[in-house]
Amino acid sequence: MSAELWFYHLEQSSLDEVLPELLEKTLARGWRALVRSPDARHREALDKHLWTWREESFIPHAQAGEGEDARQPVLIAEDEANPNQAQCLFLLDGAEPVNPDAFERMIVMFDGHDEMAVQDARSLWKTASGQGITVSYWRQSPEGRWEKKA
Repeated sequence: MSAELWFYHLEQSSLDEVLPELLEKTLARGWRALVRSPDARHREALDKHLWTWREESFIPHAQAGEGEDARQPVLIAEDEANPNQAQCLFLLDGAEPVNPDAFERMIVMFDGHDEMAVQDARSLWKTASGQGITVSYWRQSPEGRWEKKA
């Protein structure tokens, strides 16, 4: 059975604001997460951000290859090897899913102000739905709440 593929269209909030909240929800569900980005600088910045994004909490995580990948609740990586047996895959910076059967849910997060990112997301939506993958589209309301639009 293939994973669900959810698209988060970022227009009002930044990735740095939204991703930690979604990771917390993923962990609260009892799942592990793999955060995939092809951009080494972004992975490094994300690693630092997740330790300090809120004064009262942090998200336990590591970058792939830093040791004990299999034990990490959240693993930041360049590929989809999934050594931490994550149920949820977050795809950033244009990363596309390679093995949908390896996850329960995949989440594509894209900047709605970047026309190329929007086009890439549309293309991935079309490809995934053509392959029979269950897809959902989420967009923020003017009040900042996430609403399922498709």
